[in-house]
Amino acid sequence: MKATRVRYGVVAFALALAVLSYVQRVAISQAAGPISTELHLSKQQMGWVFGAFGLSYAIFEIPMGLFGDRLGARRVLAQIVLGWSLFTALTGAAWNVGSLWVIRFLFGAGEAGCFPNLTRMLSQWLPAGERVRAQAMMWACARWGGAVTPPLALLAISQFGWRWSFVAFAALGVIWCAAFLSWFTDSPADHRGVNAAELDLLRDAHSMVSHDLPQRWYRVILQPQVALLMLQYFAFSYVWYFYITWLPSYLREARSLTAGGAAGFAVLPLLAGGFGSIVSGALPLSWPRRWIACAGFAATAVLLLFVPHVANIDVAMALMAAASFASDLTMPISWNTCVEIGRRYTATVAASMNMLGNLAGFVAPVAGGVILEQTGGNWTLLIYTMVGFAVVSALCWLFIDPERAERRAPALPIEAAPQL
Repeated sequence: MKATRVRYGVVAFALALAVLSYVQRVAISQAAGPISTELHLSKQQMGWVFGAFGLSYAIFEIPMGLFGDRLGARRVLAQIVLGWSLFTALTGAAWNVGSLWVIRFLFGAGEAGCFPNLTRMLSQWLPAGERVRAQAMMWACARWGGAVTPPLALLAISQFGWRWSFVAFAALGVIWCAAFLSWFTDSPADHRGVNAAELDLLRDAHSMVSHDLPQRWYRVILQPQVALLMLQYFAFSYVWYFYITWLPSYLREARSLTAGGAAGFAVLPLLAGGFGSIVSGALPLSWPRRWIACAGFAATAVLLLFVPHVANIDVAMALMAAASFASDLTMPISWNTCVEIGRRYTATVAASMNMLGNLAGFVAPVAGGVILEQTGGNWTLLIYTMVGFAVVSALCWLFIDPERAERRAPALPIEAAPQL
């Protein structure tokens, strides 16, 4: 019997949500100019608004991962997508810095469970050979969703104003949620389109994330390998958050571009990052993943070091795009390592890693705002801090070994798994 391909529909839903989540979170970077003008916000205040998302995302990551491990991805994803879409719409109702900060904080709380629960969902629905490629595609689509957002947001703002643009972006989340609830099931066995051959193909994947392990969740995340995984993701995210927060402002102020020109160039790092994820997923599994990640971050540091000293904007943005490509080689590697280490607690380990990543989403824009405010707009110093964090990530991967974690994971007999 030939296996059905319902699992590819699950991948399609994951890719669509990855794009949607980044469209909704990146839109505010393009709207920063008109928001600051209308609400009379300084650079430092706008940095705090950018950081509100990362702070709440970090705080709610582990609770959302635990909910996914205990309640299932279907229930948790449906609730959080509806929640964050509501606060996306309410962004357009902000009237001062305080209201905008609170709304963005609550928006971040909703998005916190997105990728840990998507990782769990893919782990349960895909065999090991397809899992890394799916992670690569998911992160590529996330980056490309972020890449198309600056021109898309600029178009929406020019047509409808920044307030109604956020309402339009929110409606996309409601549409996704309705389709997802009508089609998806947590267990492949409960899906009417899955035949026996596909169930057999997915048995090992389902057992890995469903079987109870002897240790408790907090012992899993206290492992040294998990701690290093979290640290490297914090440092990686410190660099990456520049692309979705301060980059349009950098292009307008340090490079003297128009709003349209800045929107065009702001696409490049996210676009290149998506290709980095695709390339990483296509590399042979026999290649040591730790060395790919280490080399990627080392290249990021070197490339960013030259950006402030290149006068030609085309060359400077090519260097920044190449840096984003190099660092995003690690994205499928990092998230697949969560599966290899976490197993039953995949969403919890992924949430722990992403918690530190989004703590950087709070620290990076706030630190950027302080640096710019205190130095009179010294963008070079801000980029140098990104170089330093890229070096930290590279050093972490000298000691993280996902292959060793996979070898040491206890083998689960088929009969121990829930019968599909």
